[in-house]
Amino acid sequence: MTNQQNARTLLRQQLRQRRTSLSLSEQQSASDALLHNVTALPQWKSANFIASYLANDGEIDLSNVMHHAWQQKRHTTLPVIHPFSPKHLLFLRFTPTTLLVKNRFNIDEPALACPSVVPLQEHDIILMPLVGFDEAGNRLGMGGGFYDRALASFRNKSKRPWLVGTAHDCQCVEHLPVAPWDVPLDVIVTPTRVISPT
Repeated sequence: MTNQQNARTLLRQQLRQRRTSLSLSEQQSASDALLHNVTALPQWKSANFIASYLANDGEIDLSNVMHHAWQQKRHTTLPVIHPFSPKHLLFLRFTPTTLLVKNRFNIDEPALACPSVVPLQEHDIILMPLVGFDEAGNRLGMGGGFYDRALASFRNKSKRPWLVGTAHDCQCVEHLPVAPWDVPLDVIVTPTRVISPT
């Protein structure tokens, strides 16, 4: 393991501990504040398909963002681990009645149904969880590379989903060690601010 890999692994441990140490009331307040900042993004106004996630391991909860989207007749999807290519993601439609099953990480995801798959290029916004971020818009994920692989083909395309990292304020660090395969975000939204990469 290289020095950079070691640094990223240690940072992940520290930042995961920060977010899991938040109380239930702190998590709820953060989720409520995030709703305002996400739905105030200019891209939200015209978004039809929005990829979200189900919070796990202290991630900021997007449940109220999804409920808001449904009230506005927008479509939401959730990531699902690809059944035949287990290091890749599919995105499936998610509604209040979607059947959920546990994946190999014990995280809820929609039960696989081919008619429910929404191609990435049809999404307008992808709300992405992260472990850490910096002011330059760099994202530190859980280390599996799922989102980086899913989004790699969009790196240099002019028409692509708007990539929005969502996090607690305590997940910000001064500088993240960046790997060549890391896909940069368009914006990072926290309960108190919206950060556009410099």
